Amino acid sequence: MSFVLTEDQEMLRETAMAFARDELSVNHLRALRDAGANGKDAKTRQKLAELGFFGVIIPDEPGAETFGLTGLGQILEAQGRTLAATPLLQTALIAASAFQLGGSPAQQAEWLPKIAAGEVTFALALDESAHFSPYSVSTEAERNGQGYTINGMKKYVPDAHHADMLIVVARTFGSNGDRHGLSLFLVPADAKGVTISELKTVDSHGAAHVTFDDVMVLESTLIGPADQGADILDPVLDRAAIGLAAEMLGSAQAAFDMTLEYLNNRKQFGQLIGSFQSLQHRAAKMFVELEMTRSCVAAALSAADDGKTDLAELASLAKAKAGELVHLVSNECVQMHGGIGMTDAAEPGFYMKRARVQEALYGSASWHRDRYARLAGF
Repeated sequence: MSFVLTEDQEMLRETAMAFARDELSVNHLRALRDAGANGKDAKTRQKLAELGFFGVIIPDEPGAETFGLTGLGQILEAQGRTLAATPLLQTALIAASAFQLGGSPAQQAEWLPKIAAGEVTFALALDESAHFSPYSVSTEAERNGQGYTINGMKKYVPDAHHADMLIVVARTFGSNGDRHGLSLFLVPADAKGVTISELKTVDSHGAAHVTFDDVMVLESTLIGPADQGADILDPVLDRAAIGLAAEMLGSAQAAFDMTLEYLNNRKQFGQLIGSFQSLQHRAAKMFVELEMTRSCVAAALSAADDGKTDLAELASLAKAKAGELVHLVSNECVQMHGGIGMTDAAEPGFYMKRARVQEALYGSASWHRDRYARLAGF
């Protein structure tokens, strides 16, 4: 397992870091928030498409080389550093992975090129409660003469308020909590019977509750076999957790760098506060946790690209470590900045707010620790 980026991946990383720094600063997010955009940013979406970021894991032709999830992880880390609100996680990672892992040849031929070109965006409609529980699905898809009729509600769906298409996890067999009986459906966001209730979120990225009222879909909209959607959903969620962990690593690194700069410049009682031993110890702890998490994320990204059999364990390890890290560093960032850290004019509060969403999305640290223990046989 190699944690060293290839020359092409390194160039991609540098491009992503420069783009995030120059085009997607925290001030850009603040401007979007103040304008009421709620994470919707058509201009940035177009720029991402022009840079080719939507197609990083999609080969130009079958069997061709790609930057892999490791390459996409560099982009997600870059946007995490500036808290950028983009459709990359939902579309370039989750949707592209769903089609690659379970889509029919016709679906792959239709949707993967559109994703790569930035022509269409997706949102995964999964959660139905306040807590992540991928098999707790009550939304029903009942078979009819031509396909299925979907009824139910999904809560807090990231990007659903501006997505073109939804990947809906619905139950076609069994009861809430059963792994078997889940199916994945491709549903247009503007389909008859779909109601999208936009949410204003604390991190200014936005999300939506989505209600399905007798939504009719054809058999051809199934991604993978009926009742066996969990076999696709599980590895897709592993990749989502890894990608989000990469983003969280970027957020934590930026918050740490900001804190370190403040410690080295702010004077109190005639001394730099960075000279106080207690603050040095806290900064050292953050640094160690950053490096440990970086290794976990790199291992998970590499395992996904290499098709390792322990991908699920590494995904949970990366997400758990990243969740603990971003919680610690965002808290310390606000606290060490003192009173100014609590103001909207400063940036620490933006990192804390985004951290709370990142921690909960696709499984909290405690959820993934429990899952890791089960998978590892502890």
